[in-house]
Amino acid sequence: MSIVASTEPRIRDLKVTSDTIIAYLVDGRVISVPLAWSWRLSEATPAQRAHFELIGDGQGVHWPDVDEDISVEGMLHGMPAHRPQSLVHFWSVQSHGHREPTNKKSKRPHKTRRSTAKR
Repeated sequence: MSIVASTEPRIRDLKVTSDTIIAYLVDGRVISVPLAWSWRLSEATPAQRAHFELIGDGQGVHWPDVDEDISVEGMLHGMPAHRPQSLVHFWSVQSHGHREPTNKKSKRPHKTRRSTAKR
């Protein structure tokens, strides 16, 4: 009978600073990625960033307060989370204090009806 050790990278502990996400792996490696890779965590408070849960046996991390998940594989392979386009527009409007013009349908000129009845 042989026991096979898992070679899958797993997170043992995690630290989030004001500009970096640092993962301490079970095998002794330490990996870090820029906080900017997660737009949700970038906009979160320090308390929200500090409140996390490991997913499974450390395959990833979940931040319940901001609904963010990051996998150890994503950190190792350089996969930043992109902000959805609808939120890019929303936050642009919020931060600049004005709305962009909406795409309204052009109004057609009112047509005058002509009666087909004989006068």
